[in-house]
Amino acid sequence: MDVRAKLSTHFSSRELSAHPQGWDDLWVEGFIPWDKGFPSPALVDLLQQRKDLFPKKKVRKKALVPGCGKGYDVLLLSAFGYDAYGLDFSGNALKEARAVEEQNDGNRIYETREGETKGKVTWVVGDFFKDEFLGAVEGVPKFDLIYDYTFLSALPPSLRAGWASRNVELLAPEGRLVCLEFPTRKLPSTGGPPWALPPEVYMAHLPRPGKDLPYADDGEILEAKIGEPSVNGLNRLEHFQPQRTHEIGYSDDGKVTDWISIWAHPNR
Repeated sequence: MDVRAKLSTHFSSRELSAHPQGWDDLWVEGFIPWDKGFPSPALVDLLQQRKDLFPKKKVRKKALVPGCGKGYDVLLLSAFGYDAYGLDFSGNALKEARAVEEQNDGNRIYETREGETKGKVTWVVGDFFKDEFLGAVEGVPKFDLIYDYTFLSALPPSLRAGWASRNVELLAPEGRLVCLEFPTRKLPSTGGPPWALPPEVYMAHLPRPGKDLPYADDGEILEAKIGEPSVNGLNRLEHFQPQRTHEIGYSDDGKVTDWISIWAHPNR
């Protein structure tokens, strides 16, 4: 059985409320095909090359990575000066994350970047959609950067409206939501996880947080029927393809299929 077939079978018979335990079961089993062993090359390049997209702050800045797994991107954000919070449903995933943090002390890719002060790393077992995990957040429980890569693709489409509204709630007034959009070329009719996420899905939901949007029977979003953006929806500031990404984000002929989108509150 291939990876996607196993994931689909693993979750298809579970109630939605049992999905968090389903992910933890996979960590216990050691079946974690999404783990790449290093930070996203696309995120590395974004943080190094597009500092103009991220407002400067005089106080400590905070980042959140939901569904962080072993936490490579959390450690990277710490190296760029963010107090970085790695959030996951799975306590077993975060045991692995703590081990990765210890093993990579001194690894060049996680060296503190010039002009930055290394951020504090905090691992939190919790549910992105509930407030309990925010008790571990120092200061105001809002984030200057939220990074989504493979988190939304792990969620059934019925949770997309709530995912969008939750990002609006958690994003600081001048914060940035960074989405590394994947998988963009998978047919929605094939199901998930990972669920197909063409750029149109992000462009539909994030400007309309909390709104249940219409989908066709084949899983394609019905863009003509989604209505106008909400007044509290996020604005897309940038949308582009990264020069580099994880191997799974390339087509068979070597072309990048992932996209990066940067989102902010209105007038920010």
